[in-house]
Amino acid sequence: MSTNTPAPVITIDGPTASGKGTIASLVADRLGWAVLDSGALYRLTALSVLRSGVNADDVDAVAQLARTLNVTFDGERILLDGEDVAQAIRKEDVGNLASRIAAYQPVREALLQRQRDFRQAPGLVADGRDMGTVVFPDAPLKIFLVANVRARAERRYKQLMEKGFSVKLTDLLEDMQARDARDAGRANAPLVAAADAVTIDSSGLSIDQTVSRVLALWSERQP
Repeated sequence: MSTNTPAPVITIDGPTASGKGTIASLVADRLGWAVLDSGALYRLTALSVLRSGVNADDVDAVAQLARTLNVTFDGERILLDGEDVAQAIRKEDVGNLASRIAAYQPVREALLQRQRDFRQAPGLVADGRDMGTVVFPDAPLKIFLVANVRARAERRYKQLMEKGFSVKLTDLLEDMQARDARDAGRANAPLVAAADAVTIDSSGLSIDQTVSRVLALWSERQP
């Protein structure tokens, strides 16, 4: 690869619990590429807000936290100031706050370059909500991964129960519907498929089937 040619990127965008994180990780493993969980950066910022006592409505203060996050991604571990918070950032209150602050333009700007810095050879699989539209608009393959809201709520319920969290499926369903509306309706980088994205509905697909579909699409784009 020429030094002037950017590393290839596959972007996987979609609503919460569509399975994009799992699919991104597995596709990256198969290709031997790095993976970027962009949502983790917003969740880390949200966790920092909750722990610091910063007013979540103070846009500038939240953006400052985003700029100064001391974060290290180490395999399955996500270290914030040296503490593994991989489980803590998956709590629903953190996720809901992350969705709120993701609508703040200064926060998005603070995290934009940090996300782009993950683009290194041999390649990157990036998942989020605006990877294909804003962060990596030149990505050669953009996936928009969807699933019906009931299927997504059931997936998230299973994930949280397996991790020992006590949750109600009805509450998850309501939160997810509200988050979908907020993510799609925000003025800054709303959740929307890129014009050149391929939409995959994973409602009736297994994880392996979805991964195979993404890899086939990537293979089709190779010379």
